[in-house]
Amino acid sequence: MMLEVNGLNFSYGELHILRDVSLSLERGEIVSVVGANGAGKSTLLDTIVGVLSPESGTIRFLGKEIQNLPSHRIVKMGLVRVPEERLLFSGMTVHENLLLGAYHGRDKKIRARDLRRTYELFPILGERKKQKAGSLSGGEQQMLAIGRALMAAPVLLMLDEPSLGLAPQIVDEVFEIIMKINGSGVSILLVEQDIFVSLSIANSGYVLENGQVVLEGQGKELLDNAHVKQAYMGL
Repeated sequence: MMLEVNGLNFSYGELHILRDVSLSLERGEIVSVVGANGAGKSTLLDTIVGVLSPESGTIRFLGKEIQNLPSHRIVKMGLVRVPEERLLFSGMTVHENLLLGAYHGRDKKIRARDLRRTYELFPILGERKKQKAGSLSGGEQQMLAIGRALMAAPVLLMLDEPSLGLAPQIVDEVFEIIMKINGSGVSILLVEQDIFVSLSIANSGYVLENGQVVLEGQGKELLDNAHVKQAYMGL
């Protein structure tokens, strides 16, 4: 098992955001966590990557408990997150933003190889590499955020709402890229409001409501679940 989250709890003051959340992800899988706004999805990723410290529960990555480790050590282990806000350096070029993804001191030859692979995966970034990140379209910025994360050489990539604010055609393109990344051997933990797309590509999924996992199962099975259809797909 690559990632195991067991009994995770987190609160903001008196507001209980995560309630005994448990999930798991095996090497090579795409696992989707779906739910409405405010369900606790982004908070879950924040606790996994070490931005927030859970009140209780354990997080095991590659067999090691990481819930008390700082974020930079978790990233070095190969667990990397693409945040919902993208958090690009808008005044820096595409190329400079990508190089920042490899900040933790890998060999120059490996960094050059990873940069070449990133440009192959995202040809538009190669065309725009001297352009300021802030001048890119929303879809291009999302590709840059994913590309920067790949420069950190993740074995598990966590994506937070990658379709947010994008046109449908661009959403399809982004999800095709996510599947290519997974096909290259990178495991994916996907948080996404687009229930249909995210569960369609997932090996397994979890439905989060009010900070609790209310359903779990194979992605396509969840798409056929009556509650998912009624609550999230209007069917």
